[in-house]
Amino acid sequence: MNKTTIILILATVIFSCKQESKSELNSINVQTLDSVKTTEKRKKSISNDDKSIYTKYEYTDSAGKNLILQNSLPKGGISYTDPRGHKYIYAIFWTRIINETDNSIELKINFPMDSYEIPALPGKYYKTLIPSDTMTIQKIPLFNYGLTNLEPFFDKNIDKPSSLKRIIRPKELTGFYVVTLRLVGGEKYGVLRTEFSLKGQNLFYKIRDKEIQCGSIEIK
Repeated sequence: MNKTTIILILATVIFSCKQESKSELNSINVQTLDSVKTTEKRKKSISNDDKSIYTKYEYTDSAGKNLILQNSLPKGGISYTDPRGHKYIYAIFWTRIINETDNSIELKINFPMDSYEIPALPGKYYKTLIPSDTMTIQKIPLFNYGLTNLEPFFDKNIDKPSSLKRIIRPKELTGFYVVTLRLVGGEKYGVLRTEFSLKGQNLFYKIRDKEIQCGSIEIK
């Protein structure tokens, strides 16, 4: 076997591995996003926006263009008492979606009003709410990432499902907030971590070790 043949075989193997999940995705839509390409945990950077990032995911479409999801670290740890006297601790997170593709994408998120029990913390439940505010880079250094008027928002939405729908045009981005609330139970469980990620076009949200399907990102 000569050197050229070996190179061709290696190239075929590498290409096949890279495309392993793409055939399944393309059965849904020719331009569906590919599987996760890279994940960066707690990027080391002196810039304010990078220091607040917990995870970053990059996804590739059929043209080789990227869609980037950035998930933040939390701010908050503040208490809130609902109109019925239930006490919660809440944390603020943001997610930014950068559309580097040549197509508009539609973001849909739907959280039910039910709480989620966390497998690692039996008997502990979290609620998730999405304010309508848009997150921007300029708000990152601010208290609660610049999110204000939370108590009236909680009072109105604590027992309702929460949703978000946005169109992100080519070469544009959007940022949004997610607030997690946990009923006060006395114990402390360290710093909370959450993140959005994609599996095909399906969007998933992870709270600690609990992952739920919560929406989609579709290429228009």
